[in-house]
Amino acid sequence: MIEIESRNQTTVLEFLLLGFTEHLELRGFLFVTFLVMYTINLLGNGTMISVIAGNSHLHTPMYFFLCNLSLVDMCFSSLTVPKLLNNLISDSKTISFSSCIVQLYFFNVFGSSECVIMSIMAYDRYVAICNPLHYVTTMNKKVCLSMSIASWIIGFSNGLLHTLLVCRLSFCKSNEIQHYFCDLAQMLQLSCTDTSINELVIFGEGSTLVILPFVIILISYIQIITTILKIKSTGGRWKTFSTCSSHLTVVILFYGTLIFMYFRPSSSYSMAKDRISSVVYNVLSPMLNPFIYSLRNREVKIALKRVLQRKGSSSSG
Repeated sequence: MIEIESRNQTTVLEFLLLGFTEHLELRGFLFVTFLVMYTINLLGNGTMISVIAGNSHLHTPMYFFLCNLSLVDMCFSSLTVPKLLNNLISDSKTISFSSCIVQLYFFNVFGSSECVIMSIMAYDRYVAICNPLHYVTTMNKKVCLSMSIASWIIGFSNGLLHTLLVCRLSFCKSNEIQHYFCDLAQMLQLSCTDTSINELVIFGEGSTLVILPFVIILISYIQIITTILKIKSTGGRWKTFSTCSSHLTVVILFYGTLIFMYFRPSSSYSMAKDRISSVVYNVLSPMLNPFIYSLRNREVKIALKRVLQRKGSSSSG
């Protein structure tokens, strides 16, 4: 532990990430597991972006926002998993204070951006299903680009706010973070400064960035389901629902984990559950998203087949 002594106090210059588990015998298994998941994440989301970008018939608002989601997912996992992998095979688990602050900043950026993008995708499906005649004018290129930029601005602003509030704190207690990344809640526990302002901002602004997008998603899908139930033919109902079922599955996986983490009784809290929940929305969900969208989406599957056929013919030629 590197620290600077000043007036009988010590200032922490680096933190110790205790990682995902303390059991040495599990490290090899966990390293392989997370490496495979991370590789699938990069390949899956990278393929999704390239397939959508390379097929003009997929240049629609829904797939434009899906590209944004895939990019966020790749960045979100890349922020934490490489360090986790290194800690699993290395005896050194330290991370400098500056690196921890950078990780904290971008974790908030990508996490909040993902929440906003998911709510935008829900709104897009609402307009497509409930107001199809106005879809082209409502979700035009200018509007879609503005929404996308707004989601990133909100993310960067949220990250900057929490990072600046953390930078004003002093850390003179233990430097051990009971997590595999620089978790905001864990860092506040290690501070020897009053963290009431940080906690107030987390409760107010932070909760809003999670709850408000969820409310938008909830209202959008209530309207969508109501509209679908009015369709007389069973085939028509299923065909309409299939256009948003992939997004609904992703939302349930992502928000289900967040709700479990932050809205469960404090008596049932445990660090082990917190770490597992973090893996679900930070590693597992980003890995599964491209497969959920491709397997349940006919247009994506057709586009992917065309790409594979082109590669096959070019390699054989």
